[in-house]
Amino acid sequence: MLLRIPALLSPTALAACRKLIDQADWADGKLTAGLQSARVKNNRQLPEDDVAANAARAIVIAALGKSALFMTGALPKKTYPPLFNRYDGAANAFGSHIDNAVRTSVVSGSWVRTDLSATLFLSDPASYDGGELVIEGSFGTQEVKLAAGDLILYPASSRHQVMPVTRGTRLACFFWIESMVREDARRQLLFDLDMAILSLRSAVPEGQPEPDEVVKLTGCYHNLLRMWADT
Repeated sequence: MLLRIPALLSPTALAACRKLIDQADWADGKLTAGLQSARVKNNRQLPEDDVAANAARAIVIAALGKSALFMTGALPKKTYPPLFNRYDGAANAFGSHIDNAVRTSVVSGSWVRTDLSATLFLSDPASYDGGELVIEGSFGTQEVKLAAGDLILYPASSRHQVMPVTRGTRLACFFWIESMVREDARRQLLFDLDMAILSLRSAVPEGQPEPDEVVKLTGCYHNLLRMWADT
């Protein structure tokens, strides 16, 4: 499943996040690269324990907690503490790779199985050329370049890359999610069912009981989640 979450960060939250990271001390992005990705990773990154990164991370985590679309799409069990990267100048690309299956965080010390990858765009797409996130999966090959504040959620098993930035600076936040429902096809089914239920529910006049069909579908959703969820 490829899920876009528009305006995860409000303009105010985005401005606060950018103010923190714009003047931060960036390091070589290979700090968190695995053996495969280290060969093709050429960007800069904020160290996980950087003061500015910690403050910006708190802004992103707060926004995730308020996003119903993120919660229903990811069904998060654990979330890797968000990281921040930068593409410009000579450090401007990340070649084709697949994310490590399991990661441990310097910040939390806990292990996270990477069922889902997330990229939160922090730069206005008109301010830089290139930098498309190219994702290959069951949905075909997709080139993603979103508005600042928008997030893209996709299976971490997908092969992906960031194309070279040829003008300007591409700033982003990225992280991984261990979902309560490991299989992408099951998460997709639950997401589609939940969206259909919400659509049907929105047509019910306020103060009126929900039709029996909506109650039954809601029961189906929760029974499927009960069967598949690992908490």
